[in-house]
Amino acid sequence: MALGTAAILTLAPSAAQQVFGGHNSDAPVSFGADHGELQGKANRAVLAGNVVISQADLTVRAGRATMAFSTEGGGFKIHRLDAVGGVRIVKGNQSASGDVAIYDFDRRLITLAGNVVLMRGSDRLTGGRLTIDLNSGLSTIDGRVGGGSPALGGDSTGAAPRGGRITGTFTVPKKSN
Repeated sequence: MALGTAAILTLAPSAAQQVFGGHNSDAPVSFGADHGELQGKANRAVLAGNVVISQADLTVRAGRATMAFSTEGGGFKIHRLDAVGGVRIVKGNQSASGDVAIYDFDRRLITLAGNVVLMRGSDRLTGGRLTIDLNSGLSTIDGRVGGGSPALGGDSTGAAPRGGRITGTFTVPKKSN
């Protein structure tokens, strides 16, 4: 429990520690891919092959992505991005990777699941699921893809977690003489 709590506190909001802190989630979204398919009646676009999606200084790379949108006032408004296949999200010296990512533009929430690795400089956290709230700056990492440690109130059954732990490596300031 101490390690799990430390990981959450380390990712708690502060200007110096926010994961992807200061991201402009209102900025326009640009994308590129080897192949694209616009499914207008379903209000979605499917991108495949070397997918690169950028919003301000945040970049998402994946093998495949689906964007759900609406058409309002003659333009496109993106509501959700689902990405799979070696997903990597980068902003400055921070990166997060996983098997699957969902960016909910309406809620300003990014969730990565499966083999999650969060890097900030040389600091590293690994786990099953990472959730980044771009509104509050609060980020949580769970050992299991389903998340919800009973110690942190995530599993209402009170059952012990089955498998999955978070791990981390943090740099230590050099001793000054």
